[in-house]
Amino acid sequence: MPSLGLFDSVPNDYLQFGRGSSFDPKRVPTVLGLNKEDVSRLASVSVKSVRYDDAIPGQVRERLEEIANTINMVAEAFDGDIEKTVAWFRARNPMLGDVSPRDMIRLGRYERLRKFIINAMSDRAAQRQTTVAAKAH
Repeated sequence: MPSLGLFDSVPNDYLQFGRGSSFDPKRVPTVLGLNKEDVSRLASVSVKSVRYDDAIPGQVRERLEEIANTINMVAEAFDGDIEKTVAWFRARNPMLGDVSPRDMIRLGRYERLRKFIINAMSDRAAQRQTTVAAKAH
């Protein structure tokens, strides 16, 4: 489990989105089942400008890279299990008002979801540290 400090590295690329020039922006909407309308909403661009080739708008690419990193953070919590990760994004979550994480992204509430995930992972890391400390005594 990576710590969540300011200068920590990006999680492993469990879902093989790629990074930098090898980033595959089409893979994110494919994994989450998002259409062009969803992508336009989450990147705040017109539907007509959503594309995944070399002419991808910067806003679209940046937002999809952010989401890819967030998906990989969740995958890290599932020890790299892709099926569990995708299932988590598609399942309704009572902690998110009975909305699935996928729908949070679709509906433009990505930042709220990202904060929820980071807080949950921080809590999980703190619990692990407490457990390790208790076993040491």
